[in-house]
Amino acid sequence: MLPIIAIIGPTASGKTQLALDLAKTHPIEVISLDSALIYQDMDIGTAKPSRLEQSQVPHHLIDIITPLQNYSAADFVHDAKKLIAQIHSKNKIPVIVGGTMMYFKALTEGLNDLPQADEHIRAQLQQQKAQFGLSSLYQQLKEVDPITAARLKENDSQRIERALEVFLLTNKPMSEHFAQAQKNHTPLPITTLALIPENRAQLHKKIALRFEQMLAQGFLTEVTHLREKYPTLTEHMPSMRCVGYRQAWLYLDQHIDYAQMVEQGIIATRQLAKRQLTWLRQLKSQYIVDPYSPEGLQIALNTLEQHINLSL
Repeated sequence: MLPIIAIIGPTASGKTQLALDLAKTHPIEVISLDSALIYQDMDIGTAKPSRLEQSQVPHHLIDIITPLQNYSAADFVHDAKKLIAQIHSKNKIPVIVGGTMMYFKALTEGLNDLPQADEHIRAQLQQQKAQFGLSSLYQQLKEVDPITAARLKENDSQRIERALEVFLLTNKPMSEHFAQAQKNHTPLPITTLALIPENRAQLHKKIALRFEQMLAQGFLTEVTHLREKYPTLTEHMPSMRCVGYRQAWLYLDQHIDYAQMVEQGIIATRQLAKRQLTWLRQLKSQYIVDPYSPEGLQIALNTLEQHINLSL
């Protein structure tokens, strides 16, 4: 049976190059696992694979919506499952490549049916927090949903409030929603290779270098073009929450200077990488490789090739 491969890792860890190298020896098609690459006209700031790279191997879920549109984890799961079937029907191997771990979690663990945000309940929770402190909300969560409370930090205001909101709207703990989603989920046989840099300093150096390269390639011109092409675009839309874009927007509006824009953009990318690594370390990946170790990406390539050859 043809396998399903996932190459996941933080930003600037070499995922794209690994997939391109694998395509030289095996008939693969890439399914992008990246919530930034979905947007048209956002190429430089998202480190989108070049036209040449995309011509070397078919890529999917890139440039599928405008920066004014939305795309959810549920949309990704629907599209990815459909693509996996289509790629297999061509006797090719689907390779999921990227670092949007929320998408990957939804694909591998199932979607939960959580309610939309409720402004009235959120206002009530905000008022309670202002009057009695965040600790009162956390204590309330421990009483109604001890499982969720146990996995959250006591100062994680956003998630504590969301968990309470879900309970108040559904009269069911968030942990129960998650358990039900996993129960109803039919897992796909995905073999995962995680690129996890052990040396955080090396990762930070790569991130800073990439951001400087993006600026040299015309990143600010790209953001200026976005603002001109899409007059209704705002800095608060999901597309502009992609790392680097919000900082470039603030610079173009003269809210921060150039040096601040660079510093804040690099810091935002580091924070993204840190969140990605937290997710990655919680996953039970079949293979884990340090891409910055000597011959790291070659080791990863050899590992995937051996796995594919054994699967065929």
